[in-house]
Amino acid sequence: MQPQPPEQPAPLFDGPGDDVSDPRELLLGYLDWYRDALLRKIAGLSDTQLRTPVEPMGWSPLGLVQHLGWVERRWMQWGFDAEDVVAWLPGGDLAEMTVSADEPAEDVLAAYGREVQRTRELCAPAALADVSKLGGRFPAPGPAPSLSRILFHLLQEYARHVGHLDIARELIDGTTGE
Repeated sequence: MQPQPPEQPAPLFDGPGDDVSDPRELLLGYLDWYRDALLRKIAGLSDTQLRTPVEPMGWSPLGLVQHLGWVERRWMQWGFDAEDVVAWLPGGDLAEMTVSADEPAEDVLAAYGREVQRTRELCAPAALADVSKLGGRFPAPGPAPSLSRILFHLLQEYARHVGHLDIARELIDGTTGE
């Protein structure tokens, strides 16, 4: 009988490795973990299941993905970087969570991916203490938050919505998440 390598203990935490203590690495690592969790939770759903609003929530899983893309855009491009972008759809959250029947799911997922990529690009050269540029969402110095504050907000948005998606997925097909 061949000796077996020792088993690796299960990680204590989701997200970045258990040995990570750097605040920037923790924050960005957990944000990526939740982005991945969002996509894991919709994996395997049919196009109909992705698009059908889940009662009693009233939104579809694909609509939730689209909404989180808008959240990334609003807080990072319009907020942190003060870019001149469309930050809100007419109709607010309802419009952000509504996917037209003729829009392919792949297009919605690609648009979400572009928003995430843009957030990563904006974060790469910035320090957590960097304050949002003036203009866009924050026209005056008083309310302009730091990158760390915005990223914490994004993290709580993801944690909350991925939890909602856990419930929706269980209602759709009985699949439960981590």
